[in-house]
Amino acid sequence: MIAVTRLNGSPMWLNALLIETVEETPDTYITLVTGKRFIVLEKSAEIMMQVKHYYTEIGIHAATIKVQQTEELL
Repeated sequence: MIAVTRLNGSPMWLNALLIETVEETPDTYITLVTGKRFIVLEKSAEIMMQVKHYYTEIGIHAATIKVQQTEELL
């Protein structure tokens, strides 16, 4: 889960695995794979860093690199 802040200042936690897109126009919109959209105060770069950190914490990032390296050997 990543922490974001709604426009009214209340905190919200999102499942980073469900994030489909992050847009900054100039407000930051997060769209989930379910189609739900949220407007948050954080900038897109900050959200992407949180997602990357979360993926690293749960081991997805390392697994992706290992699979990619294995595929490159083939």
